[in-house]
Amino acid sequence: MKFVANKDKFNDKALEFKTYLLIDKKYSNETIDSYMNDLYKYYEYIKKNNLDIDNIKRKDIMSYTKYLREKQLSTNSINHNVSVLRTFYKFLVVTHHFVTDPSEYLEVPKLRKTLPKTLSYDEVKKLLDIDLIDKYSYRNKAMLELMYATGLRVSELVNLKLNDIDLDMDLIRTLGKGNKERIIPIGDYAIYFIKIYINEYRRQLLKDNTEYLFLNNRGKKLSRQSFYKLVKALALKKNIKTEFSPHTLRHSFATHLLDRGADIVSIKEMLGHSSLSTTQIYTHISNQKLKDEYDKYHPHG
Repeated sequence: MKFVANKDKFNDKALEFKTYLLIDKKYSNETIDSYMNDLYKYYEYIKKNNLDIDNIKRKDIMSYTKYLREKQLSTNSINHNVSVLRTFYKFLVVTHHFVTDPSEYLEVPKLRKTLPKTLSYDEVKKLLDIDLIDKYSYRNKAMLELMYATGLRVSELVNLKLNDIDLDMDLIRTLGKGNKERIIPIGDYAIYFIKIYINEYRRQLLKDNTEYLFLNNRGKKLSRQSFYKLVKALALKKNIKTEFSPHTLRHSFATHLLDRGADIVSIKEMLGHSSLSTTQIYTHISNQKLKDEYDKYHPHG
């Protein structure tokens, strides 16, 4: 059976691929959505350029990556698109819809290694110094304290449910990438504000019977976008100059633990990294800070 240039047939294979990502690869819904979005952009390019989708060659995919560069997409975005196509075509080969893999040996732009942005101790202190005046400020305080205390991903934070937190044992359970469960300890300070939020303010936000921990003004689960907007606004209000990403507090959590002597293997487990090499990027941040301090204060620096 061949892969034909018919959108209905394309949708059939795309849906098969989506199921494969969910069941076999165990990717999160956010990851699957990003994969499918890139895949349909590729299909639109194939259709627009009258390419034979039944006979795609390596040069066709290379032309597509060139087209992405001309659109001034970032290197990360282009590499993500290529990764999606590689996974897709491998799937089509394995399921006998394609004989050979046109994405094999495909060259991709080299990534320029960049260190994640982190906040200093003083910046974290400023960010967490929230005026506690209403249900929203107590919710925000609990969220930020929890994220800095545990290094949760934003998606993990907003998907927390009430039964994921053990307030007696000071532990939190979360499902990370690949639906891998991990248990993370929570410090007393974060636990204190989480208890206040749950016992006194969460019910003021609650409108329907939902188990999600952090709620928006409609009583629904807070979204990743809303979390990012409120943290961005808070950083602006506090005059914090460091460039923000949705994971800035997560990066700061790991770096500050490492700065204070925590074992990198323990940090790896708390972050939910599958490989130690991923966690080791934080050693580069600490080393760079050490070098900056040396250059700043040593007489011959």
